[in-house]
Amino acid sequence: MNCFVTGASGFIGANLVHELNARGHRVKALLRAGSDTRGLQGADFERVPGDVGDRAALTAGLRGCDWCFHVAASYHLWLRDYALMYAANVEGTRNVLEAAAAAGCSRIVYTSTVGCIGLPKAVNGVVTPTDETAPVSEAQMSNHYKISKWRAEVVARELAAKGRPVVIVNPSAPVGPRDAKPTPTGKVIVDFLNRRMPAYLDTGLNWVHVRDVAAGHVLAAEQGRLGERYILGSMDGNWTMAEAFRVLEEVSGVPAPKMRVPYAVAYAAACVDETLSKITGLPPKAPLAGVRMAKYKMFFSPAKALRELGLPQTPPRQALADAVEWFCRNGYVKR
Repeated sequence: MNCFVTGASGFIGANLVHELNARGHRVKALLRAGSDTRGLQGADFERVPGDVGDRAALTAGLRGCDWCFHVAASYHLWLRDYALMYAANVEGTRNVLEAAAAAGCSRIVYTSTVGCIGLPKAVNGVVTPTDETAPVSEAQMSNHYKISKWRAEVVARELAAKGRPVVIVNPSAPVGPRDAKPTPTGKVIVDFLNRRMPAYLDTGLNWVHVRDVAAGHVLAAEQGRLGERYILGSMDGNWTMAEAFRVLEEVSGVPAPKMRVPYAVAYAAACVDETLSKITGLPPKAPLAGVRMAKYKMFFSPAKALRELGLPQTPPRQALADAVEWFCRNGYVKR
């Protein structure tokens, strides 16, 4: 297939390009000038200059494409001005999906996030992972990034309801190779390896290998039902931060932090940090949005993706080990 990929220089996007190559598909990659393309080293693709706000570039790049993967997003937990993030995530999504439909793409895969899935609740201390059917609304979105992604997913669902061939995927917390920038989740691993993680919050994520997430995108294009959402995660990856750090200690040899920070202390520190950031203009070390998200254990079930798409399930331990190996090999860790 001829494939068009936005966000190709990002973590998921770069791994998707490599996955498409491995499966014999041809790739056009939408890339802005000056994009960090370290994750694309060794990949075979045609570069399409432009961004998601450039309708002319989208129209030209999508010409002759069978599949479109809209992976690009502005992912920030703190900005002085969020207007550009909303423009990229919401209006950019509308631009890409409408251009892909006009170009005659038979499948348009939109990359959302599990942040748009209803959060699990603890009953007697036990957290039951939620799935795509969990009730949720924009009122439950706790920060600007999640609100912008929620509104973008609404756009995708509306276009699907009008007959556009859209399939939505909701990755959980991918880890693994080619996290060049790195993502907030990748930065947790980098900070751990550099011994800059003296303590942790009692939170949790669904850790999944980025290679499985990339494969899930291709499977969604091949087999996904139009208008449906699919959580791309790991059935065995619902780990607390303490559990993830124990595995990181085992695979890296770096001691895991032993001290747990109370949520109230972390919240107060983040408030102070963000107040200083408004004065200095420098990003806070611990964004308030991240601390708010850490209040919940973001445990999810990818059972639907396993059942309908055949989503692969690399052990999450291997995902963390591959991330450690890649960060060490590419100079992110100071010995």
